[in-house]
Amino acid sequence: MMHADVEEVLLSGEEVQARVVELGAQLAADYEGREPVLVSVLKGSIIFLADLVRAMPIPLSIDLMEVSSYGTSTESSGQVRILKDLSTSIEGREVIVVEDIIDTGLTLNYLLRYLHDKGPASIRICCLLDKPARRLAPIEIDYRGFTIADRFVIGYGLDYGERYRNLPYIGVLRPSVYGAAPPA
Repeated sequence: MMHADVEEVLLSGEEVQARVVELGAQLAADYEGREPVLVSVLKGSIIFLADLVRAMPIPLSIDLMEVSSYGTSTESSGQVRILKDLSTSIEGREVIVVEDIIDTGLTLNYLLRYLHDKGPASIRICCLLDKPARRLAPIEIDYRGFTIADRFVIGYGLDYGERYRNLPYIGVLRPSVYGAAPPA
């Protein structure tokens, strides 16, 4: 059932789950015989991470970081803060950064520089949603779930003001909810 604040369902829960299983299989094949560490960027990507690792029947480990550049806004502030750092060393490890959505790329660009300084063997990016129309920093995405248009999306971990993360699909949030002017 569609939430009242959702303008339209962009990707159904079934579409998302099918693509996550495909990504997990691709990652498992690419990392067979190795033990990558998946670094999830909280909070939005935690649901994606949980489903992704269940689709990867290989040895792996997980670490979590929390990075903020949005606050309660719909736009990145451009100022990145690390709220929770890695729990273990990634030196010499093969790292897969798991992101829910890549928008401007500014936060991820900062995070990648930060992680590179910790001496991993490699870093690759796996994102559920890519929104290239808003990209301000160049980001090379190794594993991409879906490319989407420039719309404000919620659900499957994505939020607005800490709400809507538990929706089982990716939906477009009604502009009236976040105060955006309707398109002309």
